[in-house]
Amino acid sequence: MDNHLFKQYSLQPIINEVIDKLGFYEPTPIQQKVIPAVLRGESIIGQSQTGSGKTHAYLLPLFSKLDESRKEVQFVVTAPTRELATQIYDEAKKVISASNKEKVWTAKLFIGGTDKKRTIEKLKEQPQIVVGTPGRILDLIEEGALNIYPATSFIIDEADLMLDLGFIKEVDQILVRANSNIQLMVFSATIPVRLQPFLKKYLQNPSHFKMEDQLSPETMEHRLVPLRHREVSKMVYRISEAIQPYLAIIFTNGKDLADQLAKELTEKGMEVGLIHGGLSPRERKRVLKDIQGLRYQYIVATDLASRGIDIKGVSHVINAQMPKEEEFYVHRVGRTARAGMEGTAITLYTDEDIQLVERLEKKGLTFESYDVKDGEWIETKAWNERKIRKKKTSEKETEAWRKVRKTNKVKPGYKKKMKREQEKVKKKLNRNKKK
Repeated sequence: MDNHLFKQYSLQPIINEVIDKLGFYEPTPIQQKVIPAVLRGESIIGQSQTGSGKTHAYLLPLFSKLDESRKEVQFVVTAPTRELATQIYDEAKKVISASNKEKVWTAKLFIGGTDKKRTIEKLKEQPQIVVGTPGRILDLIEEGALNIYPATSFIIDEADLMLDLGFIKEVDQILVRANSNIQLMVFSATIPVRLQPFLKKYLQNPSHFKMEDQLSPETMEHRLVPLRHREVSKMVYRISEAIQPYLAIIFTNGKDLADQLAKELTEKGMEVGLIHGGLSPRERKRVLKDIQGLRYQYIVATDLASRGIDIKGVSHVINAQMPKEEEFYVHRVGRTARAGMEGTAITLYTDEDIQLVERLEKKGLTFESYDVKDGEWIETKAWNERKIRKKKTSEKETEAWRKVRKTNKVKPGYKKKMKREQEKVKKKLNRNKKK
């Protein structure tokens, strides 16, 4: 079609052809900001949600800058999990394939769980593009098998997750061995305070792009279910009876709770997969393979799955526990209602979660209140019903007091009389409303 809106950037003609073949037409908000900045050689901090198109925001301009005559490392992409690194590598391979440059442009994936000896043997010729997890990349550098010093650009993807999983130290060690003038790009959904020292150390006057992403697609419904004094596993089981998910992710706040919930749901006869950072890479790979093979209808997961792993076909997200921060709610529910599909996010909540619900509503989300009984959804009073009632009552009282005639001289029993007058006016207002 060759009429896409990426033409406004000074990308190489071959990259414009690739964009056509990939079926892209209009750049996403993060791509609009990042592509020109990458081409200008700026260091970048990019904040945006999963699914915002950030992978191509850096891949397309970096491929455009590639010097195919240089048979050495030109750009390095690090990601916190093997699954995420593999996804980025697959996207890079698609770009190479669409450009018909398989014999000229070289990309290699370096992740743990693969034969290190064989990897080193294959590194007689250095790849131009390196994608991988920090641990394995550092390992190969220390072995003298990989030389990243010639690289002109370095990407840290999902930096906050990198920090949570404890890999930022390895990234630091890799950067010590890189050229000090390297263009550094940090992509992260959130910028925690603990990440600041690292950013200050390596980024001088970076361009900071924070995308105010749409909180959730319009095709998504947000349901709140009160937990009260009921067991979490019982309530999740009841919800499972009321929904017919293609695939549902059930989120918990932590590994131990995920283990416990998965065990209790399995005992209730549900087919449940389990994903969290405490699983060995081999176990994680097996579970993901089972998920892709549609063995499970339900996956119990921690926030790792809301960010570091791409699970396709999620129709429902169930928050067995409300997360502690707004961003995590957004990331979790962002697993569903993708690519124009519909999705439902169901959250079990307690009184402690009300503040977070209020903050999310202020940001534009709308929650519907439900309970579930005998496999059926029951609409209930709004979660903030008491607040609404209180507000309405106070508004009525204000209006009634305004209509009561005031007198300048205050006689004994004046206040009682005024109160009676106010009550009469209130009743009258209510009658008029009913009519």
